[in-house]
Amino acid sequence: MKLFVAGLPYDMDDAELEEFFEKFGTVTSVKVAMDRETGKSKGFGFVEMPNSTEAKEAIEGLNDLPIGRKTLVVKEAEEKQGGGGGGYRGNSGGSGGGNNFNRYGNNRPPRNRY
Repeated sequence: MKLFVAGLPYDMDDAELEEFFEKFGTVTSVKVAMDRETGKSKGFGFVEMPNSTEAKEAIEGLNDLPIGRKTLVVKEAEEKQGGGGGGYRGNSGGSGGGNNFNRYGNNRPPRNRY
């Protein structure tokens, strides 16, 4: 079972998060979301536990647990909807013959130049 964990202290790393969940059973993976630019935690992460009973016990034991000034939110992770978003849809209205090509002659939008 994949769990979503929010309310993490910004200095918490994967190993520290894993310690919290190991008390409830086997942990197969842990990933704290990190900001690419700063290299610091975004304050949330994901934990995978193969045994759903242990995972549910972890949810009950850790959800609403105060850590410093924050409170943990632990729940079953929701599956991603769609293909990650940001996709290009071809001709999006405007004038044109209804083909799926933009003015650059391909199906891709122009690169962001900024």
